Amino acid sequence: MSGPKSRCCRMALVFRTVAQLAGILLSLLGWVLSCLTNYLPQWKNLNLELNEMENWTMGLWQTCVTQEEVGRQCKDFDSFLALPAELRVSRVLMFLCNGLGFLGLLLSGFGLDCLKIGESQRDLKRRLLMLGGTLFWTSGITALVPVSWVAHSTVQEFWDETLPEIVPRWEFGEALFMGWFAGFFLVLGGSLLSCAACSGQAPLASDHYAVAEMQDHCQNLEMKSTNLKV
Repeated sequence: MSGPKSRCCRMALVFRTVAQLAGILLSLLGWVLSCLTNYLPQWKNLNLELNEMENWTMGLWQTCVTQEEVGRQCKDFDSFLALPAELRVSRVLMFLCNGLGFLGLLLSGFGLDCLKIGESQRDLKRRLLMLGGTLFWTSGITALVPVSWVAHSTVQEFWDETLPEIVPRWEFGEALFMGWFAGFFLVLGGSLLSCAACSGQAPLASDHYAVAEMQDHCQNLEMKSTNLKV
């Protein structure tokens, strides 16, 4: 009976370890991408048909123009209140996303089983891992909302029939796709960490030795009792 049980315990331990490592790596990748999405000026692209050598890009903080002769020049927005509503809200949400992701990295890092700090306090490490996964999941949602909102407003403006056809339209920039990937990785990583925290507690190394000694002791007692009966 001890064989199948030990195999199940080993499989559960392997699943928990793999889920923790995959979750923290995906969350770290998503957090890095969300930080890049916040500051890159490629949220919107504008290509002028009259002047193909000039390309405009717009982000949350500045607008840039790229010309073949001059190069790239960027200008920060003068006023926060003068921005459209989706850009103002996107700034706040992306800052919140970066902050929650950084806090999630700290908490979930201390909750990993591979980290020996606080190894005896397994309940505390499990709660830290659960809280870190929740923060990652929330960070992913706060990254997906502004990116999707800006994309929706861009689509509406692109198909606005009230504008003349000669007026150039903004299109999706590379930062929007990066933001979608960032939100997806954060949500997936946070979900994996939460599943790993709920899957049970990983036994300590001392527990392994204690269980092995207890099994040997029980086997010796059974052998002695069998010999006495014989």
